[in-house]
This record gives sequence, structure tokens and C-alpha cells, in this order.
Amino acid sequence: MMKDESILTSTVPRTLETKNKILGFELSDVLVLLLNLSAQNLIFGSTSFKIPMVFGTSLILALILFLFKKGKPDHYLQHFFEHFISPTVFSANATDRQYRRFNKDGDQ
Repeated sequence: MMKDESILTSTVPRTLETKNKILGFELSDVLVLLLNLSAQNLIFGSTSFKIPMVFGTSLILALILFLFKKGKPDHYLQHFFEHFISPTVFSANATDRQYRRFNKDGDQ
């Protein structure tokens, strides 16, 4: 009696948690590059500085992002800027200024 081995095994992707990347850049980095490209084209698109300003700045920004994020974890830039925006000192005994008591009537 011969068993059919194809039922017992199947091919699966190597990793199920593959990150979405385009040419090695995260989607948020691609968005930053495209925003830079469109803003520079809007400003310098009809001038003689179009090629160096539109494509040059986008290439330089892409190179800086690539080198800055090399070997860093995912979403590193978002966490990097959140670190600088957040306060440096957190007080454990301070009152919460954003706290508001919830009323059933909807009044505040």
C-alpha cells in the first residue's frame, strides 16, 4: 500500500512576519522621500535648478536615511523623534492636568 506524501507536506513561506519594504526602505521612509520629492518639484519644478534640487535632495535624503538606519530596528526614526519630543523629567507625584471626571449626563 502506497501513501501519498503530498498531503502530509506542503511548502510555506520562510517567515510569516516579513516586513513591508521597498528597496530596503520602510513604508514611512518611502513616504518621507516622496513628500520631499513632490515638495521640491512644486518649488523648483519650473526653474533651472530642477534636476539638482528635486532629484539631488531626494537621493541625498535616501542615502542619509539608509546609512542612519543601517542595523537599527524597525520604526527607529519614529521612536528616535518621539524620544526628543517627550519630556525629559517625569514626576510621579504631579497632578494629571488632562484628567477629567466622566459624568453620565455628558456634562464636564
